Amino acid sequence: MKIQIRDLTNSPEFVQELLPAAERTALLYHLSYLCLENFPKLERILRKRAVENQLLFVSSEVLLLKCVTTSEDLVSSLLPMLRLSVENNQTILAVKSLEKAKTWINEIVERVKEIIARYEKHNDNVATSTSDVNAEKKQTKNQKVETSSEIKSLGEIVDKFQDDLKKITEKIGETETKIQEKNVELQNHISDVCRTSQGFGILAAIVPFIGPIIKSIYDTATAPGVTAKTQALTNEFDILGLLRIVSLGTIPDPVHLGEVQKCLSQIQKILIQLQKFWMSVGELLDSLKKKTFVGEDILDIDMNENTKSFFLKSIETAEEYWKTFGQGCLNAKDIFNLQNKDAYKFLESSPPVDSVEWKQEYDSVIEKLKNISPDPLCEANKAAITE
Repeated sequence: MKIQIRDLTNSPEFVQELLPAAERTALLYHLSYLCLENFPKLERILRKRAVENQLLFVSSEVLLLKCVTTSEDLVSSLLPMLRLSVENNQTILAVKSLEKAKTWINEIVERVKEIIARYEKHNDNVATSTSDVNAEKKQTKNQKVETSSEIKSLGEIVDKFQDDLKKITEKIGETETKIQEKNVELQNHISDVCRTSQGFGILAAIVPFIGPIIKSIYDTATAPGVTAKTQALTNEFDILGLLRIVSLGTIPDPVHLGEVQKCLSQIQKILIQLQKFWMSVGELLDSLKKKTFVGEDILDIDMNENTKSFFLKSIETAEEYWKTFGQGCLNAKDIFNLQNKDAYKFLESSPPVDSVEWKQEYDSVIEKLKNISPDPLCEANKAAITE
C-alpha cells in the first residue's frame, strides 16, 4: 500500500523542506551506484553508505513517531491532568504531572541529540567515501596513461616484427627461386651427361632422388630456421595483440567517478540540512519545554486566582503548540517511512550490465532528480553521459 504524504502546507518550514531533501538523497545514492558498475571496491563502499543512510532514516522515523506519541500523550492526558490539578488546588499532583512531562520531554531531547550526532558521523563517512572515489579516479587515470604508454611501445614492437616478417618472407621467396633454378640446372647437366656417356645410366636412375635430397639438405640449412623464426614472430605478434585487448578491457573508464564525487558532495549538503532539521526539532522542544513549565514555580506557593489563571493560560498555549509540533512530526515520519520502503530498492540488484538498460535506468534517475526541483547537478550529469 502506497504511503500518502499528509498536507505539508501547515507544517513548520523545516518539515516542508524535508521531503525533497530525503528524496534527493536516495536518488543521488542510486545515481552514484550506477556509475560505479566497473569499480567493485567503490561499489561496496557506496552500498555500505547507502544502507547506513537508510538505517539512519529508519531511526529518524522511529524518533519522530516517539515525538508524535509524546505530543499526543501530553495533549490528551498529562496537560489536562495538570490543568485539573491546578484548578482543584492539588499542588502535589500538579508537581508530579510536571515532573512526568519533564521526563518525557528530556528523553526526546537526548534522543534528538544522539541522532544529530549520528547524522554528523554519517556525513563524515560520506566525506571519506568521496576521498576514496577521488583517489580511485586519480589512480585509474594514471593506470590508463601507463597502459596507453605500454600499448604504444608494444605497437612499435609489433610494427618492427611486421617489417622483419616481410623481409623474411621475401628472403624465403628468393631462396625458393634459387632452389628451383639450381634444380633445373642440375637436371639439365645430368641429362647432358647421360646423353654423352652410357656409364652414367646408373647415375640417371639415381638422379631423380638427388634433386629432392639436395633441396632437402638446403631446406634443412635454411628454411626450417626461417620457419621457426617466422612462427616465433607470429606467436609474439598474437600475444601482443591479445595483450592489447586485455589491457584495455581490465581498466574501467573513470569518467563517471566525477559524477559520483559530485553526488556524494550533494548528499553531504543534504545531510547537513537534515541535521538542521533535527536541530530545529531540538530547539522547538526546548521552546515547548519552557512554554509547558512557565510559571511552575508558583506551585510552590499558594495560588490566588490571578496566578492560577496565568498558569492555566500557559497550559492552554502549550497544548496548542504541542498539537502543531505533533502534526509536523507526523508528516515528517511519513516522509522517512516512504523513503525507507521504496527509495533504496536499487540496492537489491547490481547495476545493469547491458548498456541500453544502464542508460535507461540512469536517465530515469536523472529525470526524477529534475522533477524534485531545479538542480544544476542534474544538467551536468545529463551532459556528461551524452558526450
